[in-house]
Amino acid sequence: MSAATYVEPADSEPEIALVGGDVTEGVVRVGDTVRRPVGVNAPLVHALLLHLEAVGFAGAPRFLGIDAAGREVLTFVTGEVAGRPRPAWIADEARLASVGRLVRAYDDAAAGFVLPEGVRPSFGLTEPPDMPPAPPYPAELVGHMDFTPDNIVFRDGEAAALIDFDLAKPVPRVEEVYNAMLHWAPLGDPVDADPPLRDVDVPRRCRILADAYGMSDTDRSRLVEVAVLRSRRSWFSMKQRADTQGGGWARMWQEGVGDRIKRREAWLERNGAAIEAALTAA
Repeated sequence: MSAATYVEPADSEPEIALVGGDVTEGVVRVGDTVRRPVGVNAPLVHALLLHLEAVGFAGAPRFLGIDAAGREVLTFVTGEVAGRPRPAWIADEARLASVGRLVRAYDDAAAGFVLPEGVRPSFGLTEPPDMPPAPPYPAELVGHMDFTPDNIVFRDGEAAALIDFDLAKPVPRVEEVYNAMLHWAPLGDPVDADPPLRDVDVPRRCRILADAYGMSDTDRSRLVEVAVLRSRRSWFSMKQRADTQGGGWARMWQEGVGDRIKRREAWLERNGAAIEAALTAA
């Protein structure tokens, strides 16, 4: 699948470096566009963004092509993201509910996307032989799967758009909701949470997200199982990325992300029943 060449406007504008993510470097703003390095998953991401534009989903950047420097060109999405240090509003429950609604709107828009011939998710890795098993549920759509505070754009206190689709891949809906809860409940030992989220009621926040998303009863009963299985796999995948891809992945590993994942798994084992009770209570 070939990408169109982006034609620069006659009045060129300066490049302004953008920061905020953990992994992707070299992201700049040029006027009303963003320029990013083309990742290994780009064929899927570009096709997905074109589909979202075709179905009228307003909560994603538009893919405009590849510029003369070989970078992908996207429309710049206006608004605010929760950079570092995290703002106090990251704990606001009204904003939390809006995250659930945005994820649902995206998933509904993505549900009709069919992978083009020859396009498959690619992350430049082969699964290691000792990787724990994945959750046993079939994919329902191509999910975003990276709902970090850096990747959700807010306007007027409402989650309005998603950015950074590099980890997009086919998943069941329950894994999309799990990923949102991972970052926004958040799921994990409070010692590892951002300061505004260290004393929040995590089961309550999981319920707010689930209700805002319109999560099915079946998926609510699967959520904790999925969280545990995904956490177990996450340790292996993060270590592999750190060892083979370096860069931001290596930096996160050196900063202790592996230990945080182990603490998350232990925390989920201790608190899973409370989370499931909150999700399934009448």
